[in-house]
Amino acid sequence: MNPALETLKERGFIQQCTDLEGLSALMDQGPIIFYEGCDPTGPSLHIGHMVPYFAMRHLHAAGHHGIVLMGGGTARIGDPSGKSSMRQIIGYDEIDANAALFLGQIDKFMKFDGKTLYSANNKDWLADLNYIDFLRDIGRHFSVNRMLSFEAYKMRLETGLSFIEFNYQLLQSYDFLQLYKRHGCRLQIGGDDQWGNIVAGIELTRRVEGAEVFGLTFPLIMTADGKKMGKTETGALFLDPGMTSPYDFYQYWRNVADADVGRFFLLFTFLPAAECRLLGETKDADINKAKERLAWEVTALIHGKVEADKALAAAHAAFGGGGDIAEIPSRPIAKADLEKGIAVLDLFVLAGLCPSKSEARRLVQQGGATINDVKVEDEKLVVGLPQLDAQGSLMLRAGKKRVFRLLAG
Repeated sequence: MNPALETLKERGFIQQCTDLEGLSALMDQGPIIFYEGCDPTGPSLHIGHMVPYFAMRHLHAAGHHGIVLMGGGTARIGDPSGKSSMRQIIGYDEIDANAALFLGQIDKFMKFDGKTLYSANNKDWLADLNYIDFLRDIGRHFSVNRMLSFEAYKMRLETGLSFIEFNYQLLQSYDFLQLYKRHGCRLQIGGDDQWGNIVAGIELTRRVEGAEVFGLTFPLIMTADGKKMGKTETGALFLDPGMTSPYDFYQYWRNVADADVGRFFLLFTFLPAAECRLLGETKDADINKAKERLAWEVTALIHGKVEADKALAAAHAAFGGGGDIAEIPSRPIAKADLEKGIAVLDLFVLAGLCPSKSEARRLVQQGGATINDVKVEDEKLVVGLPQLDAQGSLMLRAGKKRVFRLLAG
């Protein structure tokens, strides 16, 4: 097998490939051009988006050329894959703004050089399409029966599939055709939920251009307890530090299950595979050291080494391992408000430790809420100046793993 593919296989990236032997033979001949597409339907990437980009870095490091495709056109419709209902339609300006944010995050992670690693946007060939010509020239190559055989459409038929969404596969397939014609792209990579769309793009490119192109998908990452990877108590694990702080990002990785450590080292770091496996096989106190290493490595890749060091110091300060308490996530709170008194449930929502008062109430009832190491027993408690510590702060904890400081001023 081609060394680049062997690396992906060894690290657990490969789920399905349309022709692994054929792709390997093509890559043995020299660098190929490949792409991964992402629709900018929100203001930030989350960690679930990043699996293909980690794979892209491995392929690029092996000498292959990558295209990061922004779905500025396809996002105007929305991919039905993996969704139980139709995506919310968002404005074109918002899509463009999101695309710029996505590209900034990806550039920080991979560094576009404009030659061997660069970006494209499918609105450049989709936005001004003539609908009649598109149906005549492209739509005739698609079988409705074939489209309905793919899992993404089969699932949605039970809950309702709009006509606008039914067109999505044609548009994404057209992307592959255009990237082949414009750049000589021979491979599309993506999450396994994109298998149907990728296969359709391969078939379209073969029919129109007579070209042999390939598709490679990666597993949708689940944690050892069966949950979708990157889901936290407060939502997705975003790359934007304003949506998920570097500290909270760090803490997610520090608290993964023991059974996930080795696998996550392989997927989400660039440490040698043998070292990743050894770290994942550690036990007892050593597994906690391995988790700390995992958290630092991933945080450094996404947010930089300075933020990773700060998150590490904050974690040590918060959980009794030394470190600078000033690095613990915090925000100011007015003394005047504390003089009046603030309901404890509102306080935990204000700190971002709970998404709602009902969640805060549940936290208190389950005995998981503390303020300055004093357990909150009463969900109707009103917190005021007497609860401040010697530094004039309130250290709020939600369970054993999440902490936040409110600084009176």
